[in-house]
Amino acid sequence: MEVNVYNIKGEDTGRKITLNESIFGIEPNDHAIYLDVKQYMANKRQGTHKSKERSEISGSTRKIGRQKGGGGARRGDMNSPLLIGGGRVFGPKPRDYSFKLNKKTKTLARKSALSYKAKNNAIVVVEDFSFEAPKTKDFIAMTKNLKVADKKLLLVLSEPNKNVYLSARNLKSAKVQTISGLNTYRVLDAGVLVVTESALSAIDKNLM
Repeated sequence: MEVNVYNIKGEDTGRKITLNESIFGIEPNDHAIYLDVKQYMANKRQGTHKSKERSEISGSTRKIGRQKGGGGARRGDMNSPLLIGGGRVFGPKPRDYSFKLNKKTKTLARKSALSYKAKNNAIVVVEDFSFEAPKTKDFIAMTKNLKVADKKLLLVLSEPNKNVYLSARNLKSAKVQTISGLNTYRVLDAGVLVVTESALSAIDKNLM
């Protein structure tokens, strides 16, 4: 699949670049995508939730009612889960939600996500560029020139660029990501991928 290469002014450079069929043209595997996104979301969870159980509640341990004859359920001290202010039965405890996922599955998931974008014509390739200074106005102008200003945008760079990152930081609908941090969730979450030429070459090397 061939796509045109544009500059940040939105002008066609006259050059075309071929997307690797083994990355951008495979039959997407939805289950691999599900597993990779599930792991990404699980790894983001802090797992610091905690509720107090009966033994952790501060209160008297005196039995507050007779065992029988009260007309209700038998209960012990005021820390009983049956009472308001008592401990919680089988409450949440701090835990680690992360889990292992095979490298081949993660690679397949990324290829599947990129293939979905390619099928939907949601990939725009631009020449490598940089801004002289961090200016949100320049970034917005670029998105308008590329006709992607009305979409949720993910700009993929081959290496960190401070000026480009700072220019997009205040925009809710735009994210800047380097190849090293590119993952299935971010690809799928974006409405359109704007990829620099060098980043496209790096993707080929990383996913082959």
